[in-house]
Amino acid sequence: MSAPSTTRTFKIAAIPADGVGAEVVAAGRTVLDAMAAASDGAFAFDWTEFPWGCEYYTRTGRMMAEDGLDALQDFDAIYFGAVGWPSVPDHISLWGLRLKICQNFDQWANIRPVHFHPGITSPLRVADDTELDWVVVRENSEGEYAGLGGRNLSGRGAGNEVALQTALFTEHGCERIIRFAFDLARGRSRKKVSSVTKSNAQQYGMVLWDETFDRVARDYPDVETESVLVDAMAAKFVLKPADLSVVVASNLNADILSDLGSALAGSLGLAASANLNPDRRFPSMFEPVHGSAPDIAGRGLANPAGAIGSAALMLDHFGLHAEATRLNAAIEATAAAGVLTPDVGGTAETGEVTDSVLDHLSR
Repeated sequence: MSAPSTTRTFKIAAIPADGVGAEVVAAGRTVLDAMAAASDGAFAFDWTEFPWGCEYYTRTGRMMAEDGLDALQDFDAIYFGAVGWPSVPDHISLWGLRLKICQNFDQWANIRPVHFHPGITSPLRVADDTELDWVVVRENSEGEYAGLGGRNLSGRGAGNEVALQTALFTEHGCERIIRFAFDLARGRSRKKVSSVTKSNAQQYGMVLWDETFDRVARDYPDVETESVLVDAMAAKFVLKPADLSVVVASNLNADILSDLGSALAGSLGLAASANLNPDRRFPSMFEPVHGSAPDIAGRGLANPAGAIGSAALMLDHFGLHAEATRLNAAIEATAAAGVLTPDVGGTAETGEVTDSVLDHLSR
């Protein structure tokens, strides 16, 4: 029987890329397709997979096709795996694929929830009897990853080359991510935004960030605020995590802090993320935080929780909020049932975790 004409069909570009990316993207696709099949025709997914990544680079000298951005332009979303392989320098693989997509599609808001799952032991003792849950909002288009700079003077001989890496902070870029964080905080039980910089030492760009934060905060009198230096915030993640709700920071600082948060929750394999173009002029991209993990690639040991959680963020982005909530609950139920991959102390394989998520969705 064909689906009713009212079916919402979402066109998704799948880019498994490298290493365990193929395994976790396959897991996420299985879960999303099962949810679509059980939706009584309410929604469906139309997948197109692109073979880009380090193997593609080895064959062609490019991380993605020359017209790759044009090919992705008309999709509703991008579902990404992981990028990187020992045979390709990391700065080539990252800038040639993931960052190329993020920057050209102006995916300026990177959302990385830090969620503590039942059944998974955290290295934080306070997590044993305290509910911990916060989200890191990462400025995703400029800051330290703007890609400005260069290497010069190599002609002077060995040991004399100069490299410049320039961080870019614009008032527009600072304001839009800070407002995004405040709007997000208004929807949470703890209405608080923690701004993170290193403005005592970086006296130009990050002072601009601080001043913009103070100005924007005046428009949100109902939201609690604090400004914390990044080294102090790293300590706070460990010592006072219950005081966190929404943490907003620059590209580099939020990248590091979100990885710390995921490690404190038990594993980077648990961490989901969304690279959003909130204006919806371009497709947004959803990906797990973990890397390509060459040491376990192809062994069926990758944790699919981060990729499946990223699929839940994609559902939420499409307005399928109830479905996203159900999927997150199924991930939690799977963890609580002890169906865990080795990175979080279990013995389950990728497929077993995926099957458990599917089982809890069907109940």
